[in-house]
Amino acid sequence: MTNETSSLQGPVIRSIDDLRGPAGKLEAVLNGGRDDAPYAALVLHPHPLGGGTMHNKVVYHAMKVFSGLGLPVLRFNFRGVGLSEGSHNHGRGEIDDAKAALDWMEATLGLPVLLAGFSFGSFIGLHAGCGDPRVKGLIGLGVPYRAEGRSYTYEFLAHCAQPKFFVSGTEDQFGPKSLVAPMLEQAADPKEIAWIEGAEHFFQGTPAAPGPKLSQMQEALRSWLKRTFRLEETL
Repeated sequence: MTNETSSLQGPVIRSIDDLRGPAGKLEAVLNGGRDDAPYAALVLHPHPLGGGTMHNKVVYHAMKVFSGLGLPVLRFNFRGVGLSEGSHNHGRGEIDDAKAALDWMEATLGLPVLLAGFSFGSFIGLHAGCGDPRVKGLIGLGVPYRAEGRSYTYEFLAHCAQPKFFVSGTEDQFGPKSLVAPMLEQAADPKEIAWIEGAEHFFQGTPAAPGPKLSQMQEALRSWLKRTFRLEETL
């Protein structure tokens, strides 16, 4: 990974060589933030068996929102993905990978964390971050209900007191609004749910509402972060 530098923000992006989970080394990159950043962000990628990596388009666009607010942002590949050691563990080991990333952020950055995930990554992030005092906010993008024969349940969110923000498309094929909306309503407050009209799971358009919807997802996320955590965009 190329090291780019900025006189204002230090490293713009750099590879991380010392992040290790229970299954071994985890490939990771850190986008730099302001020296006075009040939070750091962690963004988790979608399901590895569906080709999910830390370079996924939705993950990248979420990272850009956090970065635009001046926060350092960590992304990593779950075990068995890219150059990360180990093998896929059907969610159990991936939760441990996310907790290892939180440990690394605590030791290295020393900042409270805003934890976001897309699809499978949202399920992992919500599990790993719920109740962790280091995590001050939880974001679920494209929260899945059923995908490729895998089902996801979220009963634990009823006891999750951190601020939570959920963003999904009204046409999400893996998280139909009719099923996901009442499920998320059972999550403990504080919470907000935003629906992107005409967007499918990857925040792309549908024949009835063509065109990408990623910018709408970004705006919803940016607005919530600014309101909830009093963050301001960098110049």
